[in-house]
Amino acid sequence: MMPLVLAEPGQEQIIRKIGGSPEVKKHLEDLGFNVGGTVSVVNTLGGNIIVKIKESRVAVSGELAKKIMV
Repeated sequence: MMPLVLAEPGQEQIIRKIGGSPEVKKHLEDLGFNVGGTVSVVNTLGGNIIVKIKESRVAVSGELAKKIMV
């Protein structure tokens, strides 16, 4: 298990755990990050990470990406 920030671009990963406060967890769930779901890193730009999740592309900060374990 590793944080999403360390995932290789282009490889599909399964979300194993989401950490952080209840507010952070709720925010990530609203963006589509759910345990058991799949996510893949598209690109990293200036500390932010662009991911593909549920047929959408979403940008998350590196700080938030550290709370998503794959």
